[in-house]
Amino acid sequence: MRNTFDLVYLIPLLPLIGFLINGLARNVLSRSLVSIIGSGVILLSFLLSVVVFLTVRHEGFVPQIISYFDFINVGKIKVSFAFQVDQLSSLFLLIITGVGFLIHVYSTSYMKEESSPHFARYFSYLNLFVFSMLLLVLGANYVIMFIGWEGVGLCSYLLIGYWFKNTSYNNAAKKAFIMNRIGDLGFLLGIFWMINAFGSVSFHDLFNDENGIITSISGLNSHTMVGITLLLFVGAIGKSAQIPLYTWLPDAMAGPTPVSALIHAATMVTAGIYMIARSNVMYTLAPTTMTVVAIVGLATAIFAATIALKQNDIKKVLAYSTVSQLGYMFLGLGVGAYTGAVFHVMTHAFFKALLFLGAGSVIHAMGGEQDIRKMGGLSKHMRITYITFFIGCIAIAGIPPFSGFFSKDEILAGAFANNPVLYVIGLGGALLTAFYMFRLLAMTFMGKFRGTEEQLHHVHESPSAITIPLIILAFLSIVGGLVGVPEYLMNGGHRLAEFLNPIFSHSNAILATHEIPHQTEWILTGVSTILILIVSVWAWKKYKNYQTETAEETGFAKVLQNKWYVDEVYDAIIVKPLKSLSLFLNNVIEKSGIDGLVNGVGRGINYGSRQVRLLQNGQVGAYILMMVIGTIVLFIIQIFAK
Repeated sequence: MRNTFDLVYLIPLLPLIGFLINGLARNVLSRSLVSIIGSGVILLSFLLSVVVFLTVRHEGFVPQIISYFDFINVGKIKVSFAFQVDQLSSLFLLIITGVGFLIHVYSTSYMKEESSPHFARYFSYLNLFVFSMLLLVLGANYVIMFIGWEGVGLCSYLLIGYWFKNTSYNNAAKKAFIMNRIGDLGFLLGIFWMINAFGSVSFHDLFNDENGIITSISGLNSHTMVGITLLLFVGAIGKSAQIPLYTWLPDAMAGPTPVSALIHAATMVTAGIYMIARSNVMYTLAPTTMTVVAIVGLATAIFAATIALKQNDIKKVLAYSTVSQLGYMFLGLGVGAYTGAVFHVMTHAFFKALLFLGAGSVIHAMGGEQDIRKMGGLSKHMRITYITFFIGCIAIAGIPPFSGFFSKDEILAGAFANNPVLYVIGLGGALLTAFYMFRLLAMTFMGKFRGTEEQLHHVHESPSAITIPLIILAFLSIVGGLVGVPEYLMNGGHRLAEFLNPIFSHSNAILATHEIPHQTEWILTGVSTILILIVSVWAWKKYKNYQTETAEETGFAKVLQNKWYVDEVYDAIIVKPLKSLSLFLNNVIEKSGIDGLVNGVGRGINYGSRQVRLLQNGQVGAYILMMVIGTIVLFIIQIFAK
């Protein structure tokens, strides 16, 4: 077993090597070689991750800490550059490398129009992105996690602004970068507080069941625990796009579609979920923070779902869908359904990657068109894309027995056990999800084609490099939920809960969540399934023969179409005042004040030196006069000095 973990460092190292090769040799490598290197290193990481996972899943497995060197060793602070391999990290390794590999393969065809240097630059960024995320989930302490955390933030900036000649894309990249920095500051302060309070940031030191620092604490809601967990949650809000720092994620659609799939499905936005799941004991000891997490998550889930109802850009609908689904994951974390939240991360990776890549296939066929009002009737021309996209919609809507049903049902059951009000609101969000997804499906693939004749002539099924990843992800979206079949449906069926039990056992013991009677679970499942089916059929019938509307949206529909005007509010109360302040500081304080003072001193010295220079006029009489004056001055000083 030890030999297996001796190779763990290769899992993140291989993507880093791919980044260096494609990045440094982008002007000399052929496109095919770039594709092989870029995709191949992720495939190798995936295979190694499978080996690690198979080792970890053995009964009685003990988490492995692989330390490489001292990263920080100052006084009493010692932070090792170390990896921790356990049930949680091994599961995320599979998700990141598996879905990441499919996205890389998809990209080889989707980005084929790019020139060779830019094609290689794109793949180098993708490889760096995967490396950063792998570093984040493998880190054995919060400092190494934070390095990966910052790495995915950097890569999101590079990939969102990949087409850097477009100013609006650059603005979207800067927006993502800045909003993430706001959250990251909270995360960093939380780490500092941990070092001060506990003297360690190592997961093993903090959470070890036998003698961990945190696990030895019995009190709930201490100021230290609430403060640290709230600061860490601020970091999660930024990275995982929750209210109020969610607006960067829809704008991230500026990047290529495979980038959208990578950010939204397998990597960056799940970082906040992973961090809280990893810190579950601290959150369990801070019920106040858990309440905040649940409320923010549920509010985000509903708020983003309402916006998605009236979006017409195919990628924007999916973007707000991601924000909403992340809200459900935080709801699960907030009510103590840690396994359900991680389960939804896994199933969401499958169906959301499928939906984004399916959207990319549609955009590719439509010659870059993203407005679903100009689509329609594509099911006849793109059967594979249509069927796989349909499967993704069923999965995200939570219709049994597809994957999204099991994970979302587990989160809603946890919410019901915590507070039935949370369940009712969460179910309302699930109904909104079903409506906007089947609206999207019907407007895109059903009815008559609403685009131009030129677009219709161009419409065709995508090549195999695009459709094969879609088929694989569709299969995973169908069967992925079977690893978490609840006990009331199949005794001993929730294998994922058993697998993750060592990670969440201490929290589960503290929470001692009341189990819902099986009869109640059957009723909740039956009610939610029936309502979701009704809403899905309603949306399908309402939009399957959609005709382009000429009148503009009015009233509340216009508010939703304009995303509740949140961006405009932020622009008015934050962006514009900051720009005005920066102009004042630049024009008045900097130019007139600081520059005026500095330049004034320079001009004064310049003027003075020119005047002193006139004393050197070559006239002996003048020199003698100055000597006499100097002697008199010295004489006067001597007299008065006494």
